[in-house]
Amino acid sequence: MTALRRRILELLWASGRPTGAYELIESVTRRDSRPVGPPTVYRALDFLTAQGLVSRIESLNAYVPCVHPERDHDCLFFICSRCRASVELEDPRIGGLLAEDAAVLGFVATRRTVEVEGMCAQCAEVGAA
Repeated sequence: MTALRRRILELLWASGRPTGAYELIESVTRRDSRPVGPPTVYRALDFLTAQGLVSRIESLNAYVPCVHPERDHDCLFFICSRCRASVELEDPRIGGLLAEDAAVLGFVATRRTVEVEGMCAQCAEVGAA
């Protein structure tokens, strides 16, 4: 784990929300007082993703730290369209259903990520008020 990879992982944990690569570039540049290029940050994110420490939320083009990096599991994200907060849920039933459907199709899944967009409880409460 290089210093940059560790710093990016720390920034993702500190953010508390899905964070894009360019936000990370700005944060690292500000923190280190020297510029860092997009390829460098993307390589670090690719490494962290391959190690199971970070997940990419495709619909937001953003990254979040994995809640359970010690376990291999399918990613199920609930994403608030208002505040962009995300919650990762681990539900083996979803993984089982996806595996069954893939088998019926003769499809070999290499990665399974499910994203559900809607409104978080806090934003729904504000909207109802």
